[in-house]
Amino acid sequence: MNTRRNPVKRGFTLIEILIVVVILGILAAIIVPQFTDAAQDAGVSSARSQLQTMRSQIELFRVQNNGAAPADDGAGAGPWNALVTANYIRSAPNWPAGFASEYDAATGALNLTFTGSPIPDVDNSGAGDATDVTAIEAW
Repeated sequence: MNTRRNPVKRGFTLIEILIVVVILGILAAIIVPQFTDAAQDAGVSSARSQLQTMRSQIELFRVQNNGAAPADDGAGAGPWNALVTANYIRSAPNWPAGFASEYDAATGALNLTFTGSPIPDVDNSGAGDATDVTAIEAW
């Protein structure tokens, strides 16, 4: 007699699926904070690079205009209109989140402040704190 055997259905058990989900959760908990730190580090790097570029363009403006600093757009916002009009820059800088510029038209000094959260760890002390904000302002 030919008897047919029912094929055994194979699949994953609930326990196996739960174990995989837990492992993926642990990996995500380890990896995601590293990406957020990388994004914040990129913002800091971008802000510092833009600051140096804007300072050099302000200095170039001053050299070519007999020491006169470009006019402020208002309330210390920056000399962006004057620099764009004179073709020193294409557009006003777009500072990363939390960063703001302060411009002194009398001296032509451009500085950054950080008022966002969380504070980036620019001095590599292991924590974003008030000394990091001071370090940003000293750039």
